[in-house]
Amino acid sequence: MIKILQTKSGVTKFQVLIEVAAHQPNVRQKEIAAKIGITPQAVSEYIKELVADGLIVTEGRVRYRITKEGVEWVLENAGELKRYARFVMEDIISHVSTWTAISREELKEGQEVYLKMEGGLLYVSSTGKTGAVGTVISNADVGEDVGVTNLRGLIDLETASITVCKVPRVERGGSRNVDIERLKMLAASKPYISAIGVEALIALRKIGVTPNVMFGTSESVIEAAYHGLSSLVVSVDEQVAALLNRLETENLEYELVDLTLES
Repeated sequence: MIKILQTKSGVTKFQVLIEVAAHQPNVRQKEIAAKIGITPQAVSEYIKELVADGLIVTEGRVRYRITKEGVEWVLENAGELKRYARFVMEDIISHVSTWTAISREELKEGQEVYLKMEGGLLYVSSTGKTGAVGTVISNADVGEDVGVTNLRGLIDLETASITVCKVPRVERGGSRNVDIERLKMLAASKPYISAIGVEALIALRKIGVTPNVMFGTSESVIEAAYHGLSSLVVSVDEQVAALLNRLETENLEYELVDLTLES
């Protein structure tokens, strides 16, 4: 679950900080209250909390500015909200009448089940309570696809991490100049692995790994992240900049590792 969505106060705190940032330094608490539907007194309390948290600073009466930490907090939560909104729009609203999930056990039509996202796929079972509950529309055996309706609650999404590994072009040694042991260690920690470039593909083959995807890697990794699936991208060095720009456009966090061996 996205942290700020866990409580109403978390959402309101986010809204207040956005309004402060939009109208700094002269912040009119009555206007903020009217816009987001709470009392001026409540706005005042949230502002005090934001100051205490170091997300905004006061410059005198009704003068406030968002701090660097405040900007980072907004970006982090905005990114999470964007990813969740995309998941809702593409995977939920488009199939609002019936969701497709994978059954973990034998199920009977009309049975109430809990929904959980794992490895980028939606699973249902009658045990293992989660934040989302629905009703199956048919009988299903273990491992079968089954329709789920009447969803209540929110599906918890795992926070995905992306590691981008840079490998050299063939002119600079290609897969022969890659830290294979470190690549093996990194690959072991990620469920979704992709390659950009033949050099990257061969480096992965040297550790006995076949990538899940090699073409359309950027979009594939982004979709995986929106479904809570962490990934490793092994890319030839000349393609790394474009990949990172795409990830940043989507507000996805990543780690960059240079696997080129020192000569």
